[in-house]
Amino acid sequence: MVRHWHSLTPSGDAFLKSAPFCYVHSIETTVSVERLWEVLAGDALVRWVRVFTGLRWVSPHPFGVGTVREVTLLGMFTARERFFRWGEGHRFTFSVFEASLPGLRRAAEDWIIEPTPSGSRLTWTMAIEPHRLATPLLWISSPLIGLMNRRALRTIRIRVGS
Repeated sequence: MVRHWHSLTPSGDAFLKSAPFCYVHSIETTVSVERLWEVLAGDALVRWVRVFTGLRWVSPHPFGVGTVREVTLLGMFTARERFFRWGEGHRFTFSVFEASLPGLRRAAEDWIIEPTPSGSRLTWTMAIEPHRLATPLLWISSPLIGLMNRRALRTIRIRVGS
């Protein structure tokens, strides 16, 4: 259980384009948009992707704008996320409003699922602005973050059966 939460500055769409650290990755799958949405809007990620070690939807169904969830990464960092976009079946976007560890000023993610002739495409954008003192750590770990994101998407593609 987290004893102290560190507040982050809210962020929106503009931040997804202007963040000092921005990671954009896509995968193509042979599964339907509906199947991919079912995976992302559920709790399968915590079972499939090693970096996701905890996921708890705080808000009740039906999910939508304002929904809150907590995601734990590598068993040591938990983020509280509030969704500011919920396009049922194709897109969600959230801003992290609290974190279990200090170091972040702002963070947001955008997940978009689009139909393709052979299935679907998932595009994941992660935007981060660290506090000034944490910036060197993010510069150093940036290649690892990109690698973990690409690996997470590859795992999703494999697990959904494409």
